[in-house]
Amino acid sequence: LIKKNKVHAIIGEAISGNTLAGGPIADKAQIPMVSPTATNPLVTQNKKYVFRVCFIDPFQGEAAASYAYDTMGAKKAAILVDIAQDYCVGLANFFAKSFIKKGGEVVATAYCQTLDQDFTAQLSAIMAAKPDVIYMPSYYTEVALSCRQAFELGLNVPIFSADGAQAEELIKIGGKYVEGVIFIGHFAKEAAASELAKTYIETYEKETGKEASAFDALGADAYFILLDAVERAKSVKGPKIREALASTKAFPAVSGNINIGDDGNAVKDAVLLHVKDGKFR
Repeated sequence: LIKKNKVHAIIGEAISGNTLAGGPIADKAQIPMVSPTATNPLVTQNKKYVFRVCFIDPFQGEAAASYAYDTMGAKKAAILVDIAQDYCVGLANFFAKSFIKKGGEVVATAYCQTLDQDFTAQLSAIMAAKPDVIYMPSYYTEVALSCRQAFELGLNVPIFSADGAQAEELIKIGGKYVEGVIFIGHFAKEAAASELAKTYIETYEKETGKEASAFDALGADAYFILLDAVERAKSVKGPKIREALASTKAFPAVSGNINIGDDGNAVKDAVLLHVKDGKFR
C-alpha cells in the first residue's frame, strides 16, 4: 500500500496481531495508520504514526472485573482463555489482576485454542471449582460453543465475555445458549447519540438491511476520524495528518465521543451489553 499505491494514510488492521505487524512499517514511512478494533496496548506503544479508535484491553479487563465484583457481587471467578490469541491472553491477565486487587479470587483457569470444538473437560474443571462468574475473553465462535456445552453440563453460572464476542455470529452460532451473556462492548445502538451516529446507522440499515455491529461502527469511526484529521491538517502529508490525529478532541463519532492523544490511544466510554431475546442490548 505504501510503496506501490503511494497511500497517504491507512485504515486497519482489525486484529491486534496484524496491526502489530504493520505498525512499524507505517511508522518508518511516516504514514498514519488508524485501527478500528486493535485493542492490545502494545499496538501504539513507541509508535508515532499508529492510532486507534477503540479502547484498550487493560481498561476493558478492569471494567469487566469491576462490574463482576461490585455490581454482580461475584467473589470467585473462573477464566476460560484461548492461548492461541494474544488478545485473549492479555485480557484474561488484566481481568484476573483487577479482580484479585478488588478482593476477589480466581478459583480456576482453563485453556483452549482457536478452532477447538469441545470444551467439556475445561468446563467440568471450572464447574468443580464452583465460581460465581466465568470470564471468557474469546472470539464469538469459541464463546458460543462454550455456552452451549456449559448449558449441557448444567453449569448455571453467569458468563462474562469481551468485545471480540460482539458480532451477529455469536447469536447465529449460540442461539438460545448465549442468552444472558454479558460483555464490555464498543457500541450500542441505543447509546448512539450524535448526529453522525444517527445518520450512519440509518444509512447502514437502509443499504444492508441489517443492524450495524460494533465492527461496522468502529470501521466507520476510523474513516470519519481520519477524514476529520486530513481536513483539519489541510494536507495529505503524513506528519501533518499525524499531528491532527494526535489532537483529536471530543469527536462525536458513531461509537461515542472520542479523544485521541499523542500516544495514539482513544479515550472513550465503554458500553455494557448483554444478549436479550437474540439481540445485543
